[in-house]
Amino acid sequence: MTDHVTTDHAVESQDDLREMIGEPMHLATLKEQPSLDHHTREFINRSPFLVMASVSGKGHVDVSPRGDPPGFVKIVDDNTLILPDRRGNRRVDTMTNILENENVGLIFFLPGFEETLRIRGRASLSRDPADLAGMEVNQKAPELGIRIDIDTVFYHCAKALKRSRLWDPEAQKTSEGYPKYAQIVRDQRMPEKPVEEIDDFIQKNYREELY
Repeated sequence: MTDHVTTDHAVESQDDLREMIGEPMHLATLKEQPSLDHHTREFINRSPFLVMASVSGKGHVDVSPRGDPPGFVKIVDDNTLILPDRRGNRRVDTMTNILENENVGLIFFLPGFEETLRIRGRASLSRDPADLAGMEVNQKAPELGIRIDIDTVFYHCAKALKRSRLWDPEAQKTSEGYPKYAQIVRDQRMPEKPVEEIDDFIQKNYREELY
């Protein structure tokens, strides 16, 4: 680990930052809401994908993708959400962090819609059957849920998605020629294994262990 190096070009205070960037637009200062409304509920009900940030007790930050059929996040009420925890690699980084630090952040995406929805809140883990009811996919229910008590909710402007052209089919061609994940796994972790053998394992896991 390298030591933090201060230079004459570093921005090291909020005053310096504001002098450079300026004050937020008036509309931006008004957009935070303390709970869901009919627009944000509908966005969540349509969203098939989100990313979730969590922080360990030591301050280490993790960001995890979560995806399922639209409506996979249960809206309990305007202040409470429940996310199903589906089968993964059993690292449980997010859930371990939540047990140490309840503060989380979420960004919901809606394919084709360029604004995103951000939520900050406090998370806890639940195995209550009432919380997990109705969250089955392929007749398989999650064993755990992540309960989110909402502190703030607001829309994030479309500039990042416009700049990235995220929903533009032409922009998706940037992945062409990139090595398949099995090749990356071989190069990074399993140089003795054939790529085909690794790929067979990965694809079998995707087919059989999504739920």
